[in-house]
Amino acid sequence: MLLAIDTSSGTSVAVVDRDGGVLAEVTELDTRRHAEVIGESIAFCLDAAGVAPDELSAVVAGMGPGPFTGLRVGIAAARAFAFGAGKPCLPLISHDAIAFERLGGLALAISGAAPDPAASETAAPEPAAPEAVAPLLVITDARRRELYWSAFRGLDGAGLPVRLAAPGLARPAELDEAVAGSCGSAFVAEATRTDPTSTPVSAAALGMLGEVLFAAGRPFARDEPLYLRSPDVTVPGAPKRVS
Repeated sequence: MLLAIDTSSGTSVAVVDRDGGVLAEVTELDTRRHAEVIGESIAFCLDAAGVAPDELSAVVAGMGPGPFTGLRVGIAAARAFAFGAGKPCLPLISHDAIAFERLGGLALAISGAAPDPAASETAAPEPAAPEAVAPLLVITDARRRELYWSAFRGLDGAGLPVRLAAPGLARPAELDEAVAGSCGSAFVAEATRTDPTSTPVSAAALGMLGEVLFAAGRPFARDEPLYLRSPDVTVPGAPKRVS
């Protein structure tokens, strides 16, 4: 059983279970209220699911990509809650959760119809369903007139999204060129694209992705936030000498 937290866009919190599916989820789409709602969202989900902190196996944190101010709120909350509960904090890429949901992996995991979770990571990936093999370009709003993007080719034999390139950052006019440079022009022409103005990250999808990853024995993401650019605030330099 996992508590999942993501603030890469809005604020989403969920409690999920490999066998029980999504037990509770709450999402706030306002991208400026992360700090105000994160605590009450966690409390609401645990209460709605009837789950005590010591009943959790771990906490899953969405690592972005996302803007610095919002993203760090969720990561800090996940790490602090995990530390207080004595549970591990497991990092996942937020775009992977979007792909997992859009490609049908979430529905398969919830229905229990997902392929064998013991499918070998080294084996050639096989689609979980024919419609899941279409290329997908996940695009989310990075603000400052820029976009975050990630490319996927479908689901593998364990029902997990197959990533083609690491998350990137580009201006809208330069997006196709950036994607083509990593994935080829054919992918750019064929891929289904998410709408950056309406592509929230679901903590339920993030949590169930974590459950399937764990069941399949796959590694989680690196424990590093994906800001993809420097924060606005920098450490000031030494004061000027006054003569």
